[in-house]
Amino acid sequence: MTEKRVTCAVILRDEKALLARRAPGQKNAGLWEFPGGKVDPGESDEACLAREIWEEFGVKGTVGAHICDSGYTYGALDMRILLCAYLFSPESLAFEQRVHDDIRFFSADEMEALPLSPADLPIAARVAELLSYRRTV
Repeated sequence: MTEKRVTCAVILRDEKALLARRAPGQKNAGLWEFPGGKVDPGESDEACLAREIWEEFGVKGTVGAHICDSGYTYGALDMRILLCAYLFSPESLAFEQRVHDDIRFFSADEMEALPLSPADLPIAARVAELLSYRRTV
């Protein structure tokens, strides 16, 4: 079985989190995810995430704190991923849609109703906790 390390960005604004929907023709098309991608050999998680957000959205930013990890096995692909989520502060919200066909901010309640990529489900649960905490502070 192949194992891959993958990073994803948790971008928060106004008590909502940014999610992106995979475009038709992409793996997991139609599913929502926290954007990111595979870590290249010798690349740090932070460098990977900054590169991936630039490649997918044309936006630069700062990688912040590690939020959590999610392990998931894609049986049909004989591949296991470790999805590592980090806070990400974009310099701009002028996102281009290069890999996704929709990009939006969602509240914790709205995220629960979305068809999420299976690897992103534990990340979404942790982000919902963070959003709930931010509302009470």
